[in-house]
Amino acid sequence: MKHFFHKGKDLSKPTLLLLHGRGGTETDLLPVAGMIDDSASVLGVRGNVSENGMPRFFRRLAEGIFDEQDLIFRTKELKAFIDSAANDYKFDRNNVVAVGYSNGANIAASLLFHYENALKGAVLFHPMVPRRGIELPNLAGTPVFIGAGINDPICKPEETKELANIFERSGATVEIHWESAGHQLTQSEVQQAAKWYSSI
Repeated sequence: MKHFFHKGKDLSKPTLLLLHGRGGTETDLLPVAGMIDDSASVLGVRGNVSENGMPRFFRRLAEGIFDEQDLIFRTKELKAFIDSAANDYKFDRNNVVAVGYSNGANIAASLLFHYENALKGAVLFHPMVPRRGIELPNLAGTPVFIGAGINDPICKPEETKELANIFERSGATVEIHWESAGHQLTQSEVQQAAKWYSSI
């Protein structure tokens, strides 16, 4: 997968896995990573799917309707890539925190839905529920931050609450931060994520 890796100043910190929104690239969330933890290592990944020339992490059938089989395949592909990157770049595979926005947040959530210990924690900006009707792995002790907009037309508040409930039923510790905004990523949202991250 197209990516970049930057070795951080403090190797005891988690490696931040950056997962962009639709149409983004592996470097989009670098400023966000800097606000969350400027001493951590960073692994930025570009989605392998193209929608009208715009990178995504998995296909969709329509707005808000995921191609479930492709989601499952791409989630497995991403997990295998992280496993391989940890070996290549010598970072602790058990100490990876995802930072994802929109489509990137959805694939990060899917990693948690499908694989135990795939992530140590996750910062999910404007995620949706990746799949319904499946049993999640044991997420006991996994911290999850969800940034959401009360006027988000894509990820409606009801869906944000549903996702948080699914995570909590599987043992994760979830914090939701609400912005009186839409689907865009705001600076105050990132600041709240940084505050949350410093306490995990």
